[in-house]
Amino acid sequence: MRTVIQRVQQASVTVEGRVTGHIGPGLLVLAGFAPDDDGHSLDWMARKLVQLRIFSDEEGKMNRSVQDVGGQVLVVSQFTLLADARKGNRPSYVGAAPPPIAIPLYEQFVQLLQTLLGQPVPTGEFGADMQVELLNDGPVTIVLDSPGKS
Repeated sequence: MRTVIQRVQQASVTVEGRVTGHIGPGLLVLAGFAPDDDGHSLDWMARKLVQLRIFSDEEGKMNRSVQDVGGQVLVVSQFTLLADARKGNRPSYVGAAPPPIAIPLYEQFVQLLQTLLGQPVPTGEFGADMQVELLNDGPVTIVLDSPGKS
């Protein structure tokens, strides 16, 4: 599993002219799933995201998590995060899980985040053409891969 995490002042995702998710201060999470992702990788990523200390404390140091600041999380599926563009000019997406595998992973990941945060987690729409708007705060952007299987 690969995520791109952006600390935002606000973010939204729109599908066919309708807003499917909107948040104020918090994290925009772009999430891509691999065929071998499982409950362990989802749980690790969800816990890491809610505990990642990338919000400023009273001294201006990144020492608080999205939980600590009462922030929100918006999750958008993005299979292109698993692209391999090392050869040629057309990226290969064979490293991305196909929809029958990725959709349940995506839904489970969102549910884990909702449970950990104790609040709804707005999302995009899996497989749709989405427009994502955000006001990055910092800017703070982190790419995070789940740990390899042992």
